[in-house]
Amino acid sequence: MADQARQSLRKKGLEYLKSKALTDKNKAELSLSLLLDLSVGIGDHSTEDFYNNLDEALNTLVDAEDRLEILKKNFNA
Repeated sequence: MADQARQSLRKKGLEYLKSKALTDKNKAELSLSLLLDLSVGIGDHSTEDFYNNLDEALNTLVDAEDRLEILKKNFNA
C-alpha cells in the first residue's frame, strides 16, 4: 500500500474517532442540561430513573472527553 494511501486512511480514521467523541460529548452535555435545567419536561420518571440518567450522561461526557484527550495527546488529532 502506498504511503499516501496509508496516510489518507489514518487521517480518515482519526477524523472519525474525533467526530464520534465530539458527538458523544455534545449528546452528554445536552442530556445533562435537560436533566438539570429542564427536568420538568422529561416526563414521568422515578427518582431512580432520574439518577440513572444523570449517571449515564456524566459517564458519557467523561468517556468522550477522555477519548478526545487521548486522540490529542497520542495522535495530534
